[in-house]
Amino acid sequence: MARTVLIADADAERAKRTEEACARLAFETRSASHGAAALEMALAEMPDVVVAPFDLPLIDGAKLADILRANPRTQAVRFVFLGRRAAGLGEPGPGDEIVPADLEAGEVARRVEGLVSRLAGLDEVVPVEDDAEVEGKLSKIGLADLLQLFNQNGKTGSLELSRRDPSGRGETGVIHLDQGNIVQAGAGHVVGEKALFRLLAWNDGAFAFTPRRIDVVPAIQKPLRALLMEGMRQLDEANRVDGSLPPLDAHVALRLKSADLPNMVHPLTQEVLLLLEIYSRVQEVVDRCSFPDYQVLRTLQALEERGMVEVRRGPQPASRRGGRGLFAPAQARRLRDWLEAGRPRGTPVRDAKLLLLSAGPGATADFVRLLRGLEGVRLEGAFAGGTFAADDLASVGRVPVDAELGIQLIHVPVSGANAPIWPLAAHGALGALILLEGPVADASAAVAAPLELLRSVPRTRIFHVMLLRKGERALPDELRDNLSLIDEASLFLVPLESGKEPSEILRSLLARVMP
Repeated sequence: MARTVLIADADAERAKRTEEACARLAFETRSASHGAAALEMALAEMPDVVVAPFDLPLIDGAKLADILRANPRTQAVRFVFLGRRAAGLGEPGPGDEIVPADLEAGEVARRVEGLVSRLAGLDEVVPVEDDAEVEGKLSKIGLADLLQLFNQNGKTGSLELSRRDPSGRGETGVIHLDQGNIVQAGAGHVVGEKALFRLLAWNDGAFAFTPRRIDVVPAIQKPLRALLMEGMRQLDEANRVDGSLPPLDAHVALRLKSADLPNMVHPLTQEVLLLLEIYSRVQEVVDRCSFPDYQVLRTLQALEERGMVEVRRGPQPASRRGGRGLFAPAQARRLRDWLEAGRPRGTPVRDAKLLLLSAGPGATADFVRLLRGLEGVRLEGAFAGGTFAADDLASVGRVPVDAELGIQLIHVPVSGANAPIWPLAAHGALGALILLEGPVADASAAVAAPLELLRSVPRTRIFHVMLLRKGERALPDELRDNLSLIDEASLFLVPLESGKEPSEILRSLLARVMP
């Protein structure tokens, strides 16, 4: 059944562009020019996602969300908000997205697609019976969405979580629910709201919910929405200032004597100062302080800036240094989860397969040149020596994802004689990169036949890569006129002589290809 998107926007031109972009992704769309009409339409036929600006006339976007979520029938609706929230307007929900008001329509549609994908994941874990156990992957279903689902269904039981941190060490957590409300949480030896906020930062790992009678002393009494809002706020703030906060593995020491410490300070600051008299590592102070992790780190940062403490930072991991690796550990784990899906337990995981279909040998050569500049990429056969032909069906090379896993790039010819190969090659592939170069009309014609066939293969993900030489630029109108099958959300414009390192150009592209 097709998912429904309601576009509520007084800006008629923007609404039309958004509606067209969503329709290209096979969503059913409806539109309203003000909040009152949108409310009436949503109550009559519940949409999956609403796209609306915060300053929507008559009923603003945030108020519209509040009204729909207060109604049991429409409380699962997700929102993509356009623009910035002005003072006095309500807060967005923890499952919502906020994007710039002038964001390109195809990208807005992609955000809608992401929300719908998460909703589809939630559909898969809704237990039919009240006593049914549920398990799955956090990379497919966010913890905040999962907790809202259990809250809406009034579930009582324990949600157990597990994952491996970036260093490979195992971590576990648990959240206890009573009739859908969180009453206690634990992460290692940390408990309560502090543990819950720490677990909300997990974007990968496994979960298992077991219905059972909860026999714990309630330590969390706030409503779920308030907890999720605060947890998401802290996470957003932490991500915004990531890199400036003291690293957890750093050593920290007071620069003042105990007698010189101020007496009249905020309780959080006072607790941190007392802990610094006992512990010498940031991780130890964060773990033993009763306040949330983010607040403790910001306090340590402020104390360092005031010269009251010294934070000795050691070598940082590559992911914090901005190293050359293309993929973060979380991306590698998501790819592994995707490859393991549907396989018998214990089956070895092989590299992912990514197809390359090119409008011409020049586009292939330019893309291979970008790959050649990446540390760790291994080109193979004729592609290593630059002697490949347009009709070669062969491995281009391997892009490492982590120490064990990689992405195998397969060159697939686009000539009509190779049509039987196209659907076979696409089966089980991570996706297909369509390499375009030169006049847009010519490139479009060259790949039209394989594109049409690949789009008929279930679950095939297609990404268009327009390679631009110095001085070239692809005009939006030209792309729309000549590449009518292109979903704007999957089109990448790659300047070949932009001055950027190949890793900068390809990191963004490959990150979007990852599941």
